[in-house]
Amino acid sequence: MRRGLSAFNVTSIALGLAFLYLPIAILVIYSFNASRLVTVWGGWSTRWYVALLHDSAMLDAAWTSLRIAFLSATAATVLGTLAAAALVRAGRFHGRTAFSAMVYAPLVMPEIITGLSLLLLFVALDADRGFWTVTLAHTTVTMCFVTIVVQSRLLSFDTSLEEAAMDLGAPPLRAFLTVTLPLIFPAVAAGWMLAFTLSLDDLVIASFTTGPGATTLPIRIYSEVRLGVKPEINAICTIMIAVVALGVVAAALIGKRTELARVGADGRGG
Repeated sequence: MRRGLSAFNVTSIALGLAFLYLPIAILVIYSFNASRLVTVWGGWSTRWYVALLHDSAMLDAAWTSLRIAFLSATAATVLGTLAAAALVRAGRFHGRTAFSAMVYAPLVMPEIITGLSLLLLFVALDADRGFWTVTLAHTTVTMCFVTIVVQSRLLSFDTSLEEAAMDLGAPPLRAFLTVTLPLIFPAVAAGWMLAFTLSLDDLVIASFTTGPGATTLPIRIYSEVRLGVKPEINAICTIMIAVVALGVVAAALIGKRTELARVGADGRGG
């Protein structure tokens, strides 16, 4: 056996993958269980997906989570990309340390502390808690993750390409939008996908900042699981796994296509 592919390494990889993905595989399989008892296999069936279509509360919660995740991920991507550009391109400006600390604070802050602080902020502002407060909270929390992803790409970016565009008469903003942004787009897309997934998964912060009429899917699932796991929960979780998986595949394909286009452009230029 070749070096690096010993039995120990293969076993370690297999156990690691099983630890990560076996629970997900079990959930997906049992979403097609014909039995109402989620721990007893009763044969293959799609009855719980049909039943899910009549569970308006669960569907409304899923739709709310998707809208919040999309809006918060988009806002976090814009703000995170701008923050990354400022940290990489602006040099040692006054207040850089404080700015970096505020951007990266949600990474190390316990979620319960972040949720409580946001709750106190919304109460102080006398803001009605609901859809938009959860969206703002998720934007605040996920922006730092986008910043890290985009910043790592900007640090290795060849600035001579942008400088060449400005030498040819393009203003700095246009040079960034037409040269830099397309080249770093895979990192931007990865940051958006990460923010979307984190928002879709959040329970703690949403429970602090939500209000009537804005129940997210994790909150709905948590409230129902406390009374027992319904088969419909396995079905909706499987659908959300499929949505996230499709998003990851789409982001990977976009990144690969962008990279191939860049290599092709470099080849033509050479």
